[in-house]
Amino acid sequence: MSLDYAFDETPDTGTTMPVADGIHWLRMPLPPPFGSINLWLLEDDDGWAIVDTGIFSDASKTVWRETLAGLLADKPVRRVVVTHLHPDHVGCAGWLASELDVELWMTREEYLLCRVLVADTGRDAPDAGVRFYTGAGFPVEALSRYRKMFGLFGRHVGPLPESYRRLQAGDMLAMGSRRWEVLIGNGHSPEHACLSDAQRKLFISGDQLLPTISSNVSVYPTEPHADPLRDWLDSLARLREHLPADVLVLPAHGRPFRGAHARIDELIAEHTEGLAGVIELCAERPRRALDVFPALFKSEVTERNLIMATGEAVAHLNYLVADGELTKTEDADGVLWYARR
Repeated sequence: MSLDYAFDETPDTGTTMPVADGIHWLRMPLPPPFGSINLWLLEDDDGWAIVDTGIFSDASKTVWRETLAGLLADKPVRRVVVTHLHPDHVGCAGWLASELDVELWMTREEYLLCRVLVADTGRDAPDAGVRFYTGAGFPVEALSRYRKMFGLFGRHVGPLPESYRRLQAGDMLAMGSRRWEVLIGNGHSPEHACLSDAQRKLFISGDQLLPTISSNVSVYPTEPHADPLRDWLDSLARLREHLPADVLVLPAHGRPFRGAHARIDELIAEHTEGLAGVIELCAERPRRALDVFPALFKSEVTERNLIMATGEAVAHLNYLVADGELTKTEDADGVLWYARR
C-alpha cells in the first residue's frame, strides 16, 4: 500500500512547522529508542489549544518553554487537550495546565485510569500481575524484570489536575470559525479521543491511525479477560465510515498522510491474518501466549518489548476464545494453554 504523504519535509525535533491554516506541527523528543512524537498546536481567534504534550521530562519542558516563548507568545493558551493516557501524550499535561492556569480536556476513562496508574508509582508488583504473566508463560527472569519495572508509568507523567473537562463522542470544540468533532477510538486505550475538522478534511488521529506501525492493542493484568482487539477492530470500522477518503491525517507518530481508508483496511487485514496464524499454531498443539509470537510479529521480541508483545498476544487469544475458536486451560503451575476447539 502506498500512502500520499502531504509534506516532503518534517520539522526538526523540538521545532514547529505549519501544516494548515492555524495548525502547527511540533515534534517533541522522546527518550531513545523512541525518537519523537507529533504534537499539534491549534490557533483560536484569541488563543491557542495544545493537543498532546510529550512525556514529563526536562527535555520536554525545555521545548515547551521555547515554544511558549516563541510561536505561542502572541496569544494565551486556552486549553490542553490529551488524546489518551499514554505517557508520551499525557506526560506534560498536568505541568502545562498548572503553568498556564488552563483546563485539561480528556475523556473520562482516560483521565481516571491515568490517575490510577500514576498512583501505582513506587508500589510493589501485585500478585495479580505475577499470576497474569505466569499464565502467559514468563520464565523466572522475566517475572523478576516485571517486578522491577512495575510502577514506571508514573515516572514519565506529571501529576494531573484534580479536576478536568470531559470530552465525549460527538462533542464539538469550537475554535474561531473552525469546529472539531470528537471521535472515539477503543482498543489501544479505553476511550481515545480523536479530532475531526470535517469542513477542511483534517483528522488529528493520536495513536488511533498511524501510517507505518500498528498501535499496540494489549490485555493487562488489571482486566485479564478483556477483549480490546474486538474494540479496536470495531472502532477502526467506525472511523472508516466517518472519515472521507481524502482526509489529511495528522498522526502522533510518522508523517501526515492521505489514504485513511486504505490504511484502515490494511490494519484490519493485518490483525485478521494474525488471528488466522494464531489459530493455525494452536491447532498443531496447545500453546502459551509466548508461543504465538511468530504469528503476530515480524521482528524479534526482546526483554524491552516483552510486556507489550505479551499483552497483544493475549488480546488475540482472548478474541479467539470469546469467538469459540480456541479453548483455554490452566495447568498446575498456573500457565494458560490455548488449543483449537
